[in-house]
Amino acid sequence: MMRPGSLSSLCSLILPLAVLGTVWAAVDSFDYVHKGWQRLLEEGPRCPPCELDQCLTPQQCLAGMVRDSCDCCWECGNIEGQICDLDNGNYFYGRCGARLECRLDLGDLRHGEVPEPRCMCQSNQAVCGSNGKTYPQICKFQEASNGNMTFNITLVHEGPCEGVPQIISPPFNIWNMTGEDVIFSCEIFAYPMAAIEWHKEGVEMFLPGDDPHISVQVRGGPFKYEATGWLLIQRIRKSDSGLYHCSARNELGEVSAAASLTVVMPDQVAEVENRWIQPEYFVEEYSEDYY
Repeated sequence: MMRPGSLSSLCSLILPLAVLGTVWAAVDSFDYVHKGWQRLLEEGPRCPPCELDQCLTPQQCLAGMVRDSCDCCWECGNIEGQICDLDNGNYFYGRCGARLECRLDLGDLRHGEVPEPRCMCQSNQAVCGSNGKTYPQICKFQEASNGNMTFNITLVHEGPCEGVPQIISPPFNIWNMTGEDVIFSCEIFAYPMAAIEWHKEGVEMFLPGDDPHISVQVRGGPFKYEATGWLLIQRIRKSDSGLYHCSARNELGEVSAAASLTVVMPDQVAEVENRWIQPEYFVEEYSEDYY
């Protein structure tokens, strides 16, 4: 015979057990879900019979089309830089498009990150499009061609298009006080390669001339078919104020961009800082449309 209070005691014991069972079921289900990716790799995709008449054709695939994970319908391939399936299985992130391959991005290691598989172009050779534009490699041309619905862009040849130099990064306006050093820089893209020259407006002679406190340096890069020039003015004086032009010229033409140097006295610095507004640089022939 059950003593008074036994029923309530039994209920108080059963309820926690029921709750505990529910919790363990939830944990087991949670673990089951997390093991889903491993299960997919082991079992492979469970694909229904392929019915091509039920497939929809994707539009404007920048990297072209690839088959889905069941190798049935077409879908857009992953573009350059997009995460992908390293085994080309298309189970999780997808397959890379045409002329791309899935490789570990070792650049992540330099930033202290775990390398991730990303789509990378199989070629680093620049190409020329029928629109007269140079693309750094075939994959960028492919994206432009597949994404353009206005007119058809075709591949003319490997290697860059010949043309007038293009200024990628022009010099910017600078102000500083007397006695300080300033540097202007100018980055250009050109094929055939171009010569970079500097001159100050109102002065016919190219810099540096015979002025010992002005120097000029040019080097190739940072990318192929590019060059960067610098103009260094040491211990600037009031007379150095003015407009400085960076010119790039090859046998097909010339392009120029300019920026101003404002030199102030030390007692004018606070005043200039309060009212200085960086105006836009001056460009005679400049286009950013180079890739």
